[in-house]
Amino acid sequence: MPSRKDIQWSQLRVGALVLIALAVLIGLIFLMSGSTGGLFERKLLLRAYFVNAAGLKDGAPVTLEGVTIGNVIHVRVMPSRNPTPVEVTMQVGSDFRQNLHTDSTASISQAGVLGDSFVDVSSVRASGPPPPDNAELKTASVASIQDVIGSSQVSIQQVNELTKKLGTLVDTLNSKKGTAGELINDPGLYKKLDQIAGNIQVISTAIAGGNGSLGKLISDDTLYMRANAAVDKLDKITTDLNDGKGSAGKFLKDDSLYNNLNSVLANTKQLTDQINSGKGALGMIAKDPAFAKKLDDTVEKLDSILKGVDEGKGSLGQLVQNRSVYDHLDQTLDQTQQLVKGIREDPKKYLVIHMKVF
Repeated sequence: MPSRKDIQWSQLRVGALVLIALAVLIGLIFLMSGSTGGLFERKLLLRAYFVNAAGLKDGAPVTLEGVTIGNVIHVRVMPSRNPTPVEVTMQVGSDFRQNLHTDSTASISQAGVLGDSFVDVSSVRASGPPPPDNAELKTASVASIQDVIGSSQVSIQQVNELTKKLGTLVDTLNSKKGTAGELINDPGLYKKLDQIAGNIQVISTAIAGGNGSLGKLISDDTLYMRANAAVDKLDKITTDLNDGKGSAGKFLKDDSLYNNLNSVLANTKQLTDQINSGKGALGMIAKDPAFAKKLDDTVEKLDSILKGVDEGKGSLGQLVQNRSVYDHLDQTLDQTQQLVKGIREDPKKYLVIHMKVF
């Protein structure tokens, strides 16, 4: 049977163990409440209203720009607050009040794909005063995991439809239906392609060996030499032109041609100025209406004369239009020429001087 001393010593050890456990528990409580400023520090209550709680529970952390500043103490549904019936009451440390604003926004986020939900407060674009106790924060909508799953479900359905269409297409190709199916499954096409590839190889081998026009064009240096000689000649021509040699060079480099052209242009301008001012014959023709009238009358008379000649009127008209008149005139001129010739050959025959004495 244990002695009384042993019993007292056992009770003392149990009491010490209980005290140590209480100390550890108190330390853990202080550590867990350190994010909100401590266990005995005054807390700031904030409220926010959401459309859906998205799995948010009491005790969930509240963060400010990713830093934990408090916890959610209550989540409840208030139908009178439609269309945002979910009320979330948060408790944050008063030390973080200076980093919060009345226009800060709260949103429900998730820690990863399968993580727990928490409230994240953002003050990036906020500029209002610090919020009072029991203040209501604005909320911002963030895509939840349900929204992501819903949108991905549409994408999965589209992928399934695309897969079905691809399967149908592959089956159609394998069944030799359509143009593409005939091309893929027709052995004659393979033979033709193989024959074309062989012909191409023969042609490329001939070209590489310098055979044919293309082969000579690629392998023969004559074309290169001729092109090089042509380039040299062209370079010599451009050099001569730049040096002012030849007619074209003088045309480019000689200033006298420019001066002559400038002088011609000046004289032409002076002549046109004189004509415009009515000076000289051309100026009178261009500017004097009386002279222009006389010139017009003269042209009309000349046109009348030429018209009469063309119609055979008058001696000149008969001479132009009447063949017999022309023949008689030609005969007369011929006889006159013969008479002159006879007088020159025997003047005594034609020239007789008779003298009479009264």
